[in-house]
Amino acid sequence: MPVYQDYATPEILDWLLEGDPAVRWQTQRDLLDAQPAVYEAERAKVATQGWGARYLAAQDADGRWGGGLYGPKWISTHYTLLTLQRIGLAPGHPQALLAVKLLFDKGARADQGLNFVKGEPEHAETCISGMGLCMAAYFGLEDERVPRLAEHLLGQQMQDGGWNCESYRGATHSSFHTTASVLEGLLAFHLGNPKSGLPVASAMAAGREFLLQHRLYKSHRTGEIVKDSMTRGPFPPFWQYDFMRALDYFRSASADRDERAQDAIDLLLSKHDADGYWPQYRGPSGKYWFQMETAGKPSRWNTLRALRILRWWYGD
Repeated sequence: MPVYQDYATPEILDWLLEGDPAVRWQTQRDLLDAQPAVYEAERAKVATQGWGARYLAAQDADGRWGGGLYGPKWISTHYTLLTLQRIGLAPGHPQALLAVKLLFDKGARADQGLNFVKGEPEHAETCISGMGLCMAAYFGLEDERVPRLAEHLLGQQMQDGGWNCESYRGATHSSFHTTASVLEGLLAFHLGNPKSGLPVASAMAAGREFLLQHRLYKSHRTGEIVKDSMTRGPFPPFWQYDFMRALDYFRSASADRDERAQDAIDLLLSKHDADGYWPQYRGPSGKYWFQMETAGKPSRWNTLRALRILRWWYGD
């Protein structure tokens, strides 16, 4: 049986450490067990060097990116801030807090959720709300609307354990996309507010069970792959679901290893090249500030993510 050390070779670890500060600090934390003082010093460079500095430099004076809150994709305030979270800009960064507060000020709805979609002013959008909670909790926005948003999302959970942004239109089966966004948001909230009193842990367990019943990317009825795009893993992920995003969430949540995720682990192992690197995948169409990596080429992001998933699954 393959184990983590077979893939985390010294050559690959050195290659990861030669990358952007955003990759280096997560490699130090997740693969090398560096002391917090070491990886936090590297993490601080995300704001001043490389990709993180480029994203921050593109912010407008009013806190927006791309001139909009949710569009244009993928250079809007919402998605640029989500990318900064993915690459690990440190919590508490003033530019991030300015932006996430702006999202709450402009997107809050009477039902305590968030929505930026034109023509739908009354009710929240569950995917947007999940991502919004994730960013607010991660960056440390101190605002009473944050726990209210978490409570709103708990109230949107469906009978099958997941979430669907189309539930208000009558959807009865949860969405992979929506479930992933909400699970990530609830995890960020739970980590930052472990004594909130909200039943977040049980809700996340039910959401993971929904994904496990689908073996993370397959139909629970036929066993067929739901959508080919779910078998790829572009970084950064936006609202779109894929198996690697799901596995990385399970790892982040320190979830129990369940044999129903083995298909996804096997798929992950099938993706590396002959030299042990995982490739970058083409992301969804739209505008980008820049491409951190080239589709089809070895990806530090995906190699890092794959290795930390394998470490969680197989152990050292």
